[in-house]
This record gives sequence, structure tokens and C-alpha cells, in this order.
Amino acid sequence: MKPSPSSSATAQTLTSQESRLLVRETLRISANLATNAGEVMSFVRSYVVPEGFPDSVIPSYVPYMTWRALKHFFGGAMGVFTTQTLLNSVGVSRNTATSGAVAINWILKDGAGRVGKMLFARQGKKFDYDLKQLRFAGDLLMELGAGVELATAAVPHLFLPLACAANVAKNVAAVTSTSTRTPIYKAFAKGENIGDVTAKGECVGNIADLLGTGLSIMISKKNPSLVATFALLSCGYVFSSYREVRSVVLHTLNRARFSVAVDSFLKTGQVPSLQEGNMQETICNFPWLKDRPVVLGSRFKDAFQDPGAYLALEPLFEKERYMVTYNPSKGKVYALLKDQAKSDDILKAAFHAHVLLHFIQSSNSSQTSSRRQQEHGHSDLIPTTTDLEAYIADSCLSIVKGPCFVGSSDMHLSLSGRDGGCQSRFLIQVELDYVNVLDGGTGSNSSAYPKSVAGSCTNF
Repeated sequence: MKPSPSSSATAQTLTSQESRLLVRETLRISANLATNAGEVMSFVRSYVVPEGFPDSVIPSYVPYMTWRALKHFFGGAMGVFTTQTLLNSVGVSRNTATSGAVAINWILKDGAGRVGKMLFARQGKKFDYDLKQLRFAGDLLMELGAGVELATAAVPHLFLPLACAANVAKNVAAVTSTSTRTPIYKAFAKGENIGDVTAKGECVGNIADLLGTGLSIMISKKNPSLVATFALLSCGYVFSSYREVRSVVLHTLNRARFSVAVDSFLKTGQVPSLQEGNMQETICNFPWLKDRPVVLGSRFKDAFQDPGAYLALEPLFEKERYMVTYNPSKGKVYALLKDQAKSDDILKAAFHAHVLLHFIQSSNSSQTSSRRQQEHGHSDLIPTTTDLEAYIADSCLSIVKGPCFVGSSDMHLSLSGRDGGCQSRFLIQVELDYVNVLDGGTGSNSSAYPKSVAGSCTNF
């Protein structure tokens, strides 16, 4: 029996209505999913990036947080293995010690760490000036502490001394991390959003730490080689830490960045940009090392071998609030500050000291090249008193009128007639570079910074 035309039309009508309903429902579900996805992304962004991102932070914020998250990921993963090793060594899993002895050992371990934290806090202003170097040194100490904790598995009877030493190293690392955190986040913030930047940065670190911990727990169930796993995670941690610190762009001059600026100026006549200066800064030049060619703010007895050397140089610096000299016995250039010296004079003294160092190094290099065949490459040439006084007099002339030596004794950069000499030109370039970046980066008025940026950049 064939269906009637009316029933076929009704079926087609229902099919058409169902199709429209299906399309409408699909669109509604898609819209809801898109809305939910947008809400989820907005929720996630509220936890991991500052409000107004990316306009609320400087461009170097993204690479810094990327490497920071990766570092925390490796750190969280290592924490599982080191904690497991400590518990095994102290006797929890093997029942080789009573609960009371375990508790006492653990308390003593934590107490030693707190003592180390207090002792290292005396570094003081180094946390502000050389924070990149201290931050990386702290991460290296963290790795050292984790390695010592791992070593307790090999000698469990030495648990207490090894655990105490490891906890001292890790607590010192914690001091450097917390002390350098605010200046770093301050460098990323634009305007008055440092609190927001800090909160989101810590959230990203905690998320990465949890992810690393979870992954490490899953890996530990398969009983991998502790040494191989720790070595792999340590390499990732140290590399991430180094890249994290390298990505920080600070707006002030410390010794390392000032040396980069002066060296570039003496070779090219130009001060490197803020980004370039930070990228060329030496991270592994730790601030507690004393072997530096330039000493700023030294004592009289360290700078001069005898009073006669001071009397010979004093007329050259009669109109200045500083003096520079070279002590051949110690192989260092010394910059002494007079009582009336201000921040501008500190910058001038530091620049003059580096110019004198270039004079002496260029002279030694030239003499070494001419005597290499006779003296088998001996380069520790000590200038005579007459030569030394001549070097200092020439450096004073270059500072005021130009030229400044570059590279070797037969090459120099003629700056005479330009802004009163190479010292003035250097300070003007530093001012323009750093103050302009600060204006554009933080919205601050340039009047907030002294003319030679001495107030914000003389971190020596």
C-alpha cells in the first residue's frame, strides 16, 4: 500500500523542522562552549598574568616568567626525589630508627638551615646592586643542597651532618630568592602595579612547581636511577635559572653593567642600550669575589704605596672631588672619594678609573708584544713611577678634553671639542639612554631622576 501524498508532505515537514532545530541547538551549544572557553581563559589569565597584560609590563616579562616557570618545574620534580632519599636515610621507611630520634634529627636539620639563613642576611645592599649574580648563585646553592641531600642515601649514618649542611645551603638560597624577588618584579612593572605583577609571578611559579611535583611522583613509581634522574633535572634547573636571570632588564647601573657601558664607549664611542648592557653583563662574576681591577671608594693605605705618590698626584685632582691612582704591587686601579663627593662625582671617579685602566692595559699589551720573543710572553709588566704619573696625567687630559684610548696605544677615539671631553659625553649618553628608557618603561617623569642618573644608577 503506497503512502498518501498528504502523509509524505507531513514527513518532509517534520524532517525540515527537526533539521532546523538540530542546527539551532548546535549553534547554541557552540556559542555556550565558546563562552565557557572564554570564561575559562579569562579565569586562567586572572591568575597567571597581571591586569592589562601585555601593556602593563615591559617586554622582557614574558621570557623571564617562561624560564622561571621552567625552573620551578624542575625544582618541584627534584624535591620529590630528595625528600624520598632523606626519609629513607633517616630510617622512616626501613624502621631503623625510633620516631623520637627521627623527629629530633629532622628538627636539628631545620634549625641548622635557619641559622644559615640568618648569617647570610648580612649581605645587605648586595641584594639590590648585584641581584642577578646573587640570584644565580642562590640557585646554584639550591642545587648543591639538593645534591648533598641525595648523598645521604649512600651514607645514611651521616644523615644529620649532611642534612644540616644541605639545609643551610637551601635556606641561604631561599634568602637570595626572596631578597631579590621584589627588585626584579619592580623592573617589570609599569606604573603602580608591582603588587599585581608579584602575585601573578608567584602563582606561575607555584603552578609549575606543582606540575613538576606531579610528574616526578609518577616517574618515582617506576624506580628510575636516582643519579641519572637528578643529573637530568639539575641540568634543566640550572640552565633555566641562568636564562631566567639573563632575561631580566634592570634600569640601574651596578659595577658589572657600568664596566660594560665604559668598555663599549671607549671602543666605539657609544654607550650600549639598556637591553644590550644587561645582556652583556657577566652573571657568574659573584659580588663577594675580591679580584677586581678597579676598586671604588678605597682606603688611602691600599691605594698608595707611600705618601710621595699621593703628593705627586694631588695637584692633578685639585679641582675634583676624587682621585684615581694605580698600585703596581696589587695590580689594581683605585678611586678615592673626597669628603665633599656627591653621586655625580662617584660616576666620574668610576669612569676615570676605567679610562686609566685602559691606558695601563694598552701600554702593557704593546710592551708585551714587542718583548714576547725575548721574555716568552711575560705580560706582568709593572710601569715605573714616571710612567705611572704620565699615564694618570694623560688620563686626566683625556677626561677633560679627549682623546680616550681604545684597544691599543696607537688607536684612540678623538672626542675633543665635544661636550667638554669623553667623560662628559659618556655621562650625557648614559643619562639619555637610561632616563629615556625609564620614561617610556614606567611612565615616570624624567625630573624624578638626577641629571646624570647618579641618584638611581650609582649602585657601587
